[in-house]
Amino acid sequence: MHSALVPPDSIEGLTPDQLNRFKMEYDVLTTLRNMGHEAIALGIEDDFRPLQRCLRTFKPHVVFNLLAHFHNAAIYESAVVSWLELHKQAYTGCNPRGIFVANDKALSKKVLSYHRIRAARFLAVPRGRTIKQLPKRLEFPLFVKSASEHASTGIAQASIVRDLEHLQERVEFIHRNVGTGALCEEYIEGRELTVGILGNQRLEIGPVWELDLAGLPDGAPRIVTSRLKWDLDYQKQVGLKTGPADLPMEKKQEIQKLGRRIYRALGLSGFARIDMRMDAKGRIWILEANPNPDLCFGEDFAESFEIHGYAYPELLQKLLNLGMRYHAPWMG
Repeated sequence: MHSALVPPDSIEGLTPDQLNRFKMEYDVLTTLRNMGHEAIALGIEDDFRPLQRCLRTFKPHVVFNLLAHFHNAAIYESAVVSWLELHKQAYTGCNPRGIFVANDKALSKKVLSYHRIRAARFLAVPRGRTIKQLPKRLEFPLFVKSASEHASTGIAQASIVRDLEHLQERVEFIHRNVGTGALCEEYIEGRELTVGILGNQRLEIGPVWELDLAGLPDGAPRIVTSRLKWDLDYQKQVGLKTGPADLPMEKKQEIQKLGRRIYRALGLSGFARIDMRMDAKGRIWILEANPNPDLCFGEDFAESFEIHGYAYPELLQKLLNLGMRYHAPWMG
């Protein structure tokens, strides 16, 4: 896990906002220990030496991977897992190739396009470049976000742009404030749906989950901004709700089947959450795939699989088992 997110031994006296900062790390570590596992919290940021020392002295059976960045960049997340594979160390979660492809949102869209999976048309703008005019194949409004960061980093109501001037401003904002390239994709109005997936070769598909954004202010785009994702008071203010999607069984099965296709197409393993939108015509659009999503107790992924039959400790044990059994198919 990240050094700054190593949880304290006790959370007594912490406010919800203070706890929310490292809740996933606390939930996972505490639950593993309560299950009887010998688990230590290892914080790293930009140096492999602490991990190397830990493998040499602690000799873990499996590394539970909660790291989302390395060198403060999501695009390097896969490098840590590659390092573990080079040392033949078992780990939980997605393999490095799957992480790399999924985190490169432009590349993942190209892969999905090859598999004829519907995704919004887009334009990628690397750092140091600007947009002179909108390509003819694209139409406003556009949704501008980081091409590689996740967790709604850099996303605000201003991320939806309706003309060239605001598009240029938002791309420059992503370049300057997030420090990555920008992805500009056609905005799909509709219902926000997700589906969780577990597995390496044999996959288990969780129930279709919906994020209800109806409580946002009138006229505000129905998107998950950084504020909405992380500000607990704001979530209460707008009445943010998540839960099983109220959809016909045929539509749920269509979404679950699509989630399976996306997981396979991107070469994911371990576990992932697939984010989608359903437009007014009932068409399903892939937004992005998230390998190693949030594992907080009570959050969408864990809660959806609790309905599927996995209590939280059982879910974590399942991830440990998948990590111990994983063998990269391209390794022979």
